[in-house]
Amino acid sequence: MPRVCHFTGAKTRRGNVCKYRGKAKYLGGVGVKTTSIKPRRFKPNLQVVTTVIDGTPTRVKASVRAIRQGLVNKPIKRKFAYTRRKAAGEIA
Repeated sequence: MPRVCHFTGAKTRRGNVCKYRGKAKYLGGVGVKTTSIKPRRFKPNLQVVTTVIDGTPTRVKASVRAIRQGLVNKPIKRKFAYTRRKAAGEIA
């Protein structure tokens, strides 16, 4: 499975790490200078969760942001709720 959220499409993004040297001007220095810029990665906070997709419980990767927003529909804990079929003449 790729590192991508099933609901929001959040995936690994690229960024930079900047290192600075010097003393800020407002503190009496001559200013802060950039001494190095290196690439880095921002990874989404993904969790493997069981969710209901097309009526069946499925395990997918979902970001915590999607879980908090309520995009993940969690299944009923009892498994017979999905497997048992009612007969035509059976009274509920």
